[in-house]
Amino acid sequence: MNPVEIEEAVSRINRKTTYRLEADGKLPGFRVGGTWRFRRVDIEDWIEHEANPKKDKKR
Repeated sequence: MNPVEIEEAVSRINRKTTYRLEADGKLPGFRVGGTWRFRRVDIEDWIEHEANPKKDKKR
């Protein structure tokens, strides 16, 4: 996936937000040449984690 595809898949995330989250290391992605790429499964996992953050926290 590229940032445009993420913008389309995640209806509330702006392309600039995608780049900012990646630059901050908060979004799982990698560079191929000069472009950012994202695996769909990684983005789906990230969305799930962001939607349910308590799931991964331990007491």
